[in-house]
Amino acid sequence: MLERELPPYLSAGRAVYPGGDTVRYPGPDAIPGPNGTGRLSSRVVHHGRVVHLSVDRVRFPDGSEGDLELIRHPGAAAVVPFVDPPESPDPAILLLRQYRYASGGYLYEVPAGLPGGTNEAWAECARRELAEETGFTAARIDYLTRIFTTPGFTNEVIHLFAATGLSAGDAVRDADEFITVQVVPFSSALEMVRTGRIVDCKTVAALLYTAAFRRTSSGDRAVHRGNDGRPPPGTHLGREAGERA
Repeated sequence: MLERELPPYLSAGRAVYPGGDTVRYPGPDAIPGPNGTGRLSSRVVHHGRVVHLSVDRVRFPDGSEGDLELIRHPGAAAVVPFVDPPESPDPAILLLRQYRYASGGYLYEVPAGLPGGTNEAWAECARRELAEETGFTAARIDYLTRIFTTPGFTNEVIHLFAATGLSAGDAVRDADEFITVQVVPFSSALEMVRTGRIVDCKTVAALLYTAAFRRTSSGDRAVHRGNDGRPPPGTHLGREAGERA
């Protein structure tokens, strides 16, 4: 197959973070990368519905070159939905018990999913996935952090949020989503992480980040409390988010 340029939505341009368009980790398609590192060429092997596999010729930090297999992924948003105020002594949250073919059974997870389009802000993605998978809408979405899931072979980034002010509604799930929604005390969710009942990586990261930094209203640990994860108004996505509001 001939080498060709990757679609824009598979490149670093898709990632817009709170605080501006400057991305600390620009992804594999930033040319040139730090100190001349990065992709020299790319041969597409497979274009799938979700993932896209290529073999990339890469320059490494010591100047040598080599071939790496890379799965490009559009990214996703995940959200910890608080039924009770997060500052409560032991607030209830929503967890999904979801069938996952790749794991060979059911996993406990927080709601999560792919963006609805190349222009959907991550906070809106989190808000929509929460409503579609659980039926609940959120009055407020707060940005937590972002994680690279498995940077050894994919550029997938999941953006983590917390949702509060929930209102019940009707779920609208995909045909391949087999989900039950459970209300769980936050302390029980953490115990499920400790004992290995929760092993989904985005869920582990979101719960532990929330426990360490988010459930406090004072001091330096109250990170991102005033930020709902929307791109700032002056950016391309910020303008579009404002037009939809």
